[in-house]
Amino acid sequence: MADHNVSTNSSCSPILTPYLTSLYGIVLIGGLVGVISILFLLVKMNTRSVTTTAVVNLVVVHSVFLLTVPFRLIYLIKKTWTFGLPLCKIVSAMLHIHMYLTFLFYVVILVSRYLIFFKRKNKVEFYRKLHAVAASTGMWLLVIVIMVPLVVSQYGSHETYDDQHCFKFHKELARTYAQIINYFIVAIVIAIALILLVFQVFIIVSMARKLHHSLLSHQEFWAQLKNLFFIGVILICFIPYQFFRIYYLQVVAHSHLCNDKVAFYNEIFLSVTAISCFDLLLFVLGGSRWFKQKTIDLWNCLLCR
Repeated sequence: MADHNVSTNSSCSPILTPYLTSLYGIVLIGGLVGVISILFLLVKMNTRSVTTTAVVNLVVVHSVFLLTVPFRLIYLIKKTWTFGLPLCKIVSAMLHIHMYLTFLFYVVILVSRYLIFFKRKNKVEFYRKLHAVAASTGMWLLVIVIMVPLVVSQYGSHETYDDQHCFKFHKELARTYAQIINYFIVAIVIAIALILLVFQVFIIVSMARKLHHSLLSHQEFWAQLKNLFFIGVILICFIPYQFFRIYYLQVVAHSHLCNDKVAFYNEIFLSVTAISCFDLLLFVLGGSRWFKQKTIDLWNCLLCR
């Protein structure tokens, strides 16, 4: 997977340094609070549930990504990378790996809940706890054995880079195979997101027609609201970057010079994907009794008008 962040060296002025420093600082704090909060909730959840397994893996993905955020913050503050090019590649790639693994686990959570709705099941779960552990272990082995070595050996390995200025790997996109892979990923992510959105809209409309005023008294409806939350994160954090990547591939991949305007928008869209780390915190707050009561009060207020 080719990264296309732009460095803050002389050819790309660090116009976004204050914005990025604040955003990644907030992401680090909010992400850590979310990870800690969800741990208390996971103790009470069914460990054989497919949804619980996906959430646990989501915690791991966010935690690993958050470990790389301090390196980004140090670089943004000092404006010089002092940790070596290999670590730069890992930190740079981790933002993309985090985005796609998070998207993958969102899809698993949503599909499992759609199966519950359409097949009229109470839950979708593994036969044994060991099966859930085996599925998670197998997935992470694929990441560690295949993805990590691939990133280390191929990521930013075809050009010469300044080891004092990190995240400048956009020249890799000039290669045909890199463009094909990126276009393929964009198409897959956008298509899956749209399919999930269509299913979710259909479910919400069906429940609204069937339940009417008693909608908020059904547990299934609250589960569907959480589904909307995951889809909202996908549409707000991930999809804008995927659409921008199409333009980015066409412009930057064929340019030998850094385009400050393109770099500006690329950094904005890419940094927004990190905001998905707040999902665990919002997931915990969304399942609280206080949130449900406030939603019910608001709904009743709207019906009274």
